[in-house]
Amino acid sequence: MTAPALVGRSWDDIKEGDSASITRVCTPNDLIVFAHASGNLNPVHIPGEAEQETGRLPVAPAMWCGSLFSAVFGNRLPGPGTVYHSQTLRFHNRVQAGEAVIATVTVREKLPGNMLVMDCRLEKENGALVADGTAEISPPQNRIVTDGVAIPELTLVPRGKFHRLLEACRDLPPMPTAIAAPTDENSLGGAWEATKEGLISPILVGPEAEIRAAAAKIGWDLAGVAIDPVGDAHDAAARAVCLVHEGRAEAVMKGNIHSDEVLRHVTKSDGGLRAGRRISHAFVLDIPGHEGLMIISDAAINILPDLMTKADIVQNAIDLARAIGIVEPRVGILSAVETINPAIPSTVDAAALAKMAERGQIKGGLVDGPLAMDNAVDLEAARTKGIHSMVAGRADVLIAPNLEAGNMLAKQLVFLSQADTGGIVLGAKVPVMLTSRADDEHARLMSSALAVLYGHWRRTGRSRLAEMGA
Repeated sequence: MTAPALVGRSWDDIKEGDSASITRVCTPNDLIVFAHASGNLNPVHIPGEAEQETGRLPVAPAMWCGSLFSAVFGNRLPGPGTVYHSQTLRFHNRVQAGEAVIATVTVREKLPGNMLVMDCRLEKENGALVADGTAEISPPQNRIVTDGVAIPELTLVPRGKFHRLLEACRDLPPMPTAIAAPTDENSLGGAWEATKEGLISPILVGPEAEIRAAAAKIGWDLAGVAIDPVGDAHDAAARAVCLVHEGRAEAVMKGNIHSDEVLRHVTKSDGGLRAGRRISHAFVLDIPGHEGLMIISDAAINILPDLMTKADIVQNAIDLARAIGIVEPRVGILSAVETINPAIPSTVDAAALAKMAERGQIKGGLVDGPLAMDNAVDLEAARTKGIHSMVAGRADVLIAPNLEAGNMLAKQLVFLSQADTGGIVLGAKVPVMLTSRADDEHARLMSSALAVLYGHWRRTGRSRLAEMGA
């Protein structure tokens, strides 16, 4: 962000009665940034929290309003080089997100010692008084002129797309979920958040003493919560799968154990959760600046998938995309280049997958490949390279050539692009939430929402989000 040139006025340039003002719209982002900067987490000021806690729109903190006078002093009158000494304010009204206000300062008196007494007045556009008072400031000793002040861009990650998924789950019944070894605060906290949101009805599987100790640390009393005790945390995954076969659980969530322990029991041919299709994993990402949700697969299970495994990975991802409201998912099959080159096997697989979709062997989405990353997600890059496709430049789903590429792509978006993520295992008899032990509670919550919506789509053949939009 670059401000225009600023001109500071020294003592000799200023007369009593001089005035300056700025107009500012209070945005939800302003309130979020102010909460971070000030540490004031009063929910009445925070978008999303205010509506939930009070049933009203958020209002700006009084000091956000007061800060606008500082902006007039520093930018307009006297301008760069101004030094604040004191400020008194009286507040008469509140400013809601979306309202415009006008901050005006006027020189009341010039005092000896390079001191100015300033009248301050903040009004809404309709003239309603928000705040008034006085300030004492010193103008710069010498006239200061800037040619524009550049400050770093600020990116907020509002998680708005994921919130829509949570809203879609509101009227669906909680999904009975076996949580394998929730023996630490992180994994149990994720289950608790999902329980409070009404997403799951938890069955906590693992050493009972360790589960209760973790619950005590996070303040969950576990009243009415089902616990299925096993002697060792490493036996919890097998027991969680058994609960599915017993009809007590409709989903599985990984707790404080390694993913391989869960997958070993989920994928085994005798007593596992295989359902006739290759099991795969999908990340769903809310990427700042990207219009819709993005699905990346497979980044966690299939290491070097062959063509027919990739066909199942694609079909699983399409099913998930439809479950979260993407009516006809656009699937980009990734490689290093967008042309077929037998020396790069992934380009040959990509072309075969596109033809399989064209012939009905893969259903429910538009599939194209090979596509390089740039022309899969950027229309201008696709046009520059002369690629004419319904998928190129606007893919909803990205299929990686192997696990390493998919994993690096997904984690790059999370850790360098500040994407929010949820993850789910697809193609099994029930949804499996295979979150990383390093994931926060939000990622576990989003994975639960994905499982609920995917389970609803599998039972009914309908997307809950599509039903909401109908």
